[in-house]
Amino acid sequence: MNTLRNLMAAAILAMPAPLMAQTLDEINKLNQMTPEELLPLALAEGTVTVYSFTSRIGKVEAAFEAAYPGIDMKGFDISSTEQIELLIEESEDFITNADVIYISDTPVVLVKIFDGGIIQPYIPPRIIDRVPPALRDPILTQRLSTKVLMYNEEAHPEGPPVDSLWDLTRDEWRGRVFMVDPLERGDYLDLMTQIFLHADEMAAAYEEEFGRPIVLDGVENAGQQFIADFFANDPVLVDSTDDVNAAVGAIGQENPPLGFTSYSDRRDNEEEGWALQVANDVKPSPGIIFPAILAIADKPNNPAAARLAIDFMMGDETEFGGPGLAPFYVPGDYLSRTDIPQHPDAIPLDDFNAWLLTASEAATAVRDEVADFIVTLR
Repeated sequence: MNTLRNLMAAAILAMPAPLMAQTLDEINKLNQMTPEELLPLALAEGTVTVYSFTSRIGKVEAAFEAAYPGIDMKGFDISSTEQIELLIEESEDFITNADVIYISDTPVVLVKIFDGGIIQPYIPPRIIDRVPPALRDPILTQRLSTKVLMYNEEAHPEGPPVDSLWDLTRDEWRGRVFMVDPLERGDYLDLMTQIFLHADEMAAAYEEEFGRPIVLDGVENAGQQFIADFFANDPVLVDSTDDVNAAVGAIGQENPPLGFTSYSDRRDNEEEGWALQVANDVKPSPGIIFPAILAIADKPNNPAAARLAIDFMMGDETEFGGPGLAPFYVPGDYLSRTDIPQHPDAIPLDDFNAWLLTASEAATAVRDEVADFIVTLR
């Protein structure tokens, strides 16, 4: 983390000093401004810094600067886990580097940095009625992302080679399921936590798969039993989602592995030579679907540019949202705006069987319990 901070500090040195803390009236006034009203203020600021959990921020940066040539967007690709640590550390040091925070891992975000006053919500007024209340309260969801079981559809044109998550505990899949280490990336820990929380469904899926009720072996429930059995079957833990994608999706394999990764990474199949596809019908669920949220730092250096950037990332008035949403209008991402059609090459959201990630203090406590349990399995 110190290395990351040093690299970022070097990039941020040229930024203007933080503005004086704004009054509530000033914040409310900015929150009600249109993009046209924000623009001259944002041009005077001249820059906006974004912490982003996805590398697609590079494409957003190029598109934003093309739309607003007088504003320099500085995008930093930082995982949600690292962002949370960094934002807390900066807050303790009374430092504000990011103006916009683009992040997932909502169970931790809401408890540790939203309730902690490190970030504040902002919803562009022109789109507020086009985002369902559940996706803008208490903080704005830009899209729903995923961590789901994927397979190689070139090797398996008839569909996935498994029909249950419990298949991943069989000997034939020993050492042949890839996943980013859940102790390093919060979204994969969220996946394990949801398996724990959906214990009744996991128990029913076990009985359906093996023809007998599950017998627990010193654990609390069927979800925890799956986690224990899964890790006992030697999953391959890697550093990045790209590592999972390459292992699972590379074309030309006779017997490729399976892996938990992002459904939206199918967008790179042609460019990367992959054949990734989601195992949507795996029982009881292929994984999780979760919010990717946009927020503003509690005391942003560039408050007008921050709001203009979020407005841009929520898409324009064209049919598919224009260049601000183009990096996210892909199969496997589900935009929060109801007026933009779902991507035609993706499973419709109503037919997608992933569990919707819920954020609460109780779920966050279970998440910590699951993390501690995984430590004992390693």
